[in-house]
Amino acid sequence: MLPFGGSPDRESIDSVAKKSSVSSSGRRQNCKEFLRRFVDSATLTASLEDWFEELTEQSASKTPAFDVPFELIDLQKFDYALEGVSFLQLIRMPSAVYASTSGALEATAYLAVEDFLHTSVKGMWEAFWSEDGPMPFYVAGLYDSNLKFCQAEKAIANGKLGSLCATAIMLKNSRHPHGKWEDILEIALLKHDIGSLALEGDRKPFCSAIGEALFYAVRILLSRSLSRSNIPASSNSVFVLLLDSQYGRVLKVEGDVNRLECDFNNVYECAAEWIQNYSRIAISPVDRIWNKLGNANWGDIGALQVLFATFNCITQYAGLPKHSVEDLAADHSSRLQARRIERQLGDTRVNGNGLFRLQQRSITPEIVELKEESIKMESEQSIKLEVGTVLWLEDSNLQKGYQINEVLNDGEIPFYIASPVEDPGNALFLNVGSHPCQLEPAWEDMKLWYQVQRQSKVLTVMKQKGLSDKYLPQLCMSGRIIHPGQCHRPSSGGNCDHPLCGTPILVTSPVGRTVADLVRSGQFGSDEAIRCCHDCLSALSTAAAAGIRHGDIRPENIIYVYALQEGKLCSASDAESLVYMLYYSTGGNIPELDSVEGALQWRENSWSKRLIQQKLGDISAVLKAFADYVDSLCGTPYPMDCGIWIRRLRRHIHEEDHGKEIDTSS
Repeated sequence: MLPFGGSPDRESIDSVAKKSSVSSSGRRQNCKEFLRRFVDSATLTASLEDWFEELTEQSASKTPAFDVPFELIDLQKFDYALEGVSFLQLIRMPSAVYASTSGALEATAYLAVEDFLHTSVKGMWEAFWSEDGPMPFYVAGLYDSNLKFCQAEKAIANGKLGSLCATAIMLKNSRHPHGKWEDILEIALLKHDIGSLALEGDRKPFCSAIGEALFYAVRILLSRSLSRSNIPASSNSVFVLLLDSQYGRVLKVEGDVNRLECDFNNVYECAAEWIQNYSRIAISPVDRIWNKLGNANWGDIGALQVLFATFNCITQYAGLPKHSVEDLAADHSSRLQARRIERQLGDTRVNGNGLFRLQQRSITPEIVELKEESIKMESEQSIKLEVGTVLWLEDSNLQKGYQINEVLNDGEIPFYIASPVEDPGNALFLNVGSHPCQLEPAWEDMKLWYQVQRQSKVLTVMKQKGLSDKYLPQLCMSGRIIHPGQCHRPSSGGNCDHPLCGTPILVTSPVGRTVADLVRSGQFGSDEAIRCCHDCLSALSTAAAAGIRHGDIRPENIIYVYALQEGKLCSASDAESLVYMLYYSTGGNIPELDSVEGALQWRENSWSKRLIQQKLGDISAVLKAFADYVDSLCGTPYPMDCGIWIRRLRRHIHEEDHGKEIDTSS
């Protein structure tokens, strides 16, 4: 023992250092041998079978088996930070419908994954770290036979497509240009059907996919701990992407591999023990990344999760970017205003607070106020008109009769197709309101009265101002019904005690089927959706010029000549209502909403998870872009630029599209 206050001699210090060096060197050799024998993901999955069974029981009790790698609020901030970053996937993800053989489908899928990962890492490197400097990453495929790296295109050309098992984002290494495991930033596994993999269903495919992902994660972490690459050994987390031709999910594995027992005679049991006891695993829900057309849904939750995982991987190598995600997200509103000023979209003058555009308009009130009269009469039933009934109308100038030919109903309010008595071949729309005395007993009567009064006022104002649009209904006549018998009105503005006296009526043209009818009969496809969006925007733009907002855009209010007739979802604008209408008409699910709070909650969830953009993206890329544009304006004081979208939509309307002509002379 050493005397108190003394110090160890030089020989004892060298002895301790030598033993530590031998111990460290011995573990390093064991880890290398461990890694050399750790080559089969199926064996690791079998070693984790009991653990997967415990997770299944936990999932059955409604307790999440895994945490999620990212919170929704973090993805929303990242989405704002990515504003202005251009991603363009050149090689589309194939669909089985368009592929001639399964081999061609799989080959194109691997090329699409490589292109997607390259676009992702290149776009974020240039946006966050170095716009002009060379990108220090590349993308390579991985052979499952020897766990070596190659390009997918080269493997396909050499007939070795079946040997590809994964695609990785790699750090460029001049000493090892073919790539090494410690140079992997992120790895992606291409599977057949990620969407069906769940613990609650068939457990075997799920366990196989997760076991394979964990196998690669352990190999990457262990390789980093043994390497001297530019990726710090302290980077104790790795992201693995599980992808198919449409969907994807992110798996994150984090843990200290120094606590892994490197018994190279029992490698899979040691790895399974480390995964269960010393690692933290997070798995994201399955979300769509590519739409049915093969285009990546940049900005949707699925793609955002993959991009955010890649962003974190780059951060492990390059450190934090010069501008943090939080700072960029906080500047979202100011960037939006600056961009609008640069593009000279609308009047850029602001008020004293610097918040809102100055809008000085003289707007005629939309609701006609009727003088209150003390009329005592019994409550009558709503007016019910039958085919063959002739109604006579009077306005300030003339009287005219209309015969009802057809009774229609949009589920709430009846309306009619009628023709003038003197011109039976001319079909017109007839909207009959409710008698003013019936406004109190029933909400339906009040709504019917309001709709007819408001439409009459709006169309009259537009006619007086000389505003017209071929996509808006044309006012033919508006006035009151002339009831049979003598009328005993107390004044010119009053009503007598007859149940029809004072009932407002409106006659418009043209006549057509509603979008609701087309949806029910399955005749509302992508071409109809694009044309509908274009024509409605044109009508709304004309109405906005008169200071008029529609306020009730839905399938029942749009006619198939696409004339806009006259918000259930608490929309902030007509454009937002139009997006909801397109979403519903193309098969989107809108639940029954029995309260304003429920509608606002559905609205918030649908936009934040980008469910509406995903659905419209399956129909047309331009409709998805329009929904993204409307989403970007929600909650801001900026007006919508209808003109640019009318032009973009017009380019996608196919009048007579005979396909692309190809010169075959050569």
